[in-house]
Amino acid sequence: MSRARVLDAIVVGAGPNGLTAAVELARAGLSVEVFEAGDRVGGGARTEELTLPGFLHDPCSAVHPLGVGSPAFNAMPLADHGLEWLHPELPLAHPFDDGTAAVLARSVGATAASLGPRDAGTYRRLLAPYIGRWDTLAHDFLRPPWQGLPRDPLGFARFGLTGLPPVALLARRFRDPKARGLLAGLAAHTVAPLTSPLTGAIALMFAIAGHEVGWPLPRGGSQSLSDALASYLRDLGGTVHTGVMVRKIDELPPARAYVFDTSPTALARIAGLGDAYQGYRYGPAVWKIDYALDGPVPWTAADARRAGTVHLGPAYGEIGDALGRAVSGRDPHVPFLITAQPSVVDPGRAPEGKHVFWAYAHVPNDWPGDATDAVERQIERFAPGFRDLVLARAVSGPAEMAARNPNYTGGDIACGAFTGLQTAFRPKPRWNPYTTARPTVFLCSSATPPGPGVHGMPGHHAARAVLKRLGAAVPRR
Repeated sequence: MSRARVLDAIVVGAGPNGLTAAVELARAGLSVEVFEAGDRVGGGARTEELTLPGFLHDPCSAVHPLGVGSPAFNAMPLADHGLEWLHPELPLAHPFDDGTAAVLARSVGATAASLGPRDAGTYRRLLAPYIGRWDTLAHDFLRPPWQGLPRDPLGFARFGLTGLPPVALLARRFRDPKARGLLAGLAAHTVAPLTSPLTGAIALMFAIAGHEVGWPLPRGGSQSLSDALASYLRDLGGTVHTGVMVRKIDELPPARAYVFDTSPTALARIAGLGDAYQGYRYGPAVWKIDYALDGPVPWTAADARRAGTVHLGPAYGEIGDALGRAVSGRDPHVPFLITAQPSVVDPGRAPEGKHVFWAYAHVPNDWPGDATDAVERQIERFAPGFRDLVLARAVSGPAEMAARNPNYTGGDIACGAFTGLQTAFRPKPRWNPYTTARPTVFLCSSATPPGPGVHGMPGHHAARAVLKRLGAAVPRR
């Protein structure tokens, strides 16, 4: 009787991190198979017709500043597998009630000019040390900070001194509302209070990315990024199985290593790790609406019409209040919105003359309410007549987000709160956060460093941990 073949590695979950881990392992010559519960790969990077035929929406992520600048993705020939980045004229607009807007432009000078004369010089001086050094900064920032030495220790130390404190401290360098509001909006992507440590680093990193690599969208939607990763994996000899729900690790074929692109609690349940992550905390959820529109969003601010991403919630204090409500479990009042308008740069995402658009607000984890009216009132505030253009909407609250992607516990798309020790030590204090109590089991989801975002770096680092454990050679980049 012949023995079953033992694979080198099995990856559970085909989100960008799981696929990146699988690619890295296959590049090292290992036999790799991926098992995905959904009928398509992608996880949080998918594209679907959520509203009407011909309108292609991204159920979660759409704009990828850390994706186009990812050290992991940039080491792969993803363009050969169909990935094309599209750059809007402006990466980001942050409109105000008077019809003007602060902008994050590719040019530092243009961004500084939009902030007004009193803050323009301060912004230029803040960004000057980092411009032209993206590759080094991305490598140093998108890694576990306690493992290894940064490529540029002095530059990384400078970045840390500026970014480790809360964005509340960084904002004090500026005198007027536009700069303070722009910084608060950038930091709000962490869904943490503006007084939280490291929020300054998040704001700074997003700003640098805008200038250095842009905030682009994949042509055709985020699905094309996931499909490119899966296609490259197959070229390397890897196999992807979709429509397979893994409930217990014993259901999987025998392998030398099992890598999970799941939440920590799901990993513990599937791999039989008991209460290993009992103390892991999940953060606020999102209330997301995807729209099919009869025309472009009628922004009052002209700059917003040229941007791929638009932040709605102008004042620093207003953004801080919205985040505080979500974190503390209170209903949204005047929500801060992150919105994206893919068809501004990719008209093929909708029928001729039509547009796709999405917006999300932050709400408490597992919140049972309805924020649709609050979201649309905030959009109308900066784009009067918006509701008249709505052909159809697909509304996803915390329950729907969690049902669509099991990693989004309670609707938390960041797969973990940025609070306390968990801010820096995800998913728990451990020298190698990708390893677990079982030597053959690893975690590669956004619950591990460097955290959420479509950049594949948790998968990249987890694969390195697997290769080290198996004694395999790490491929040169």
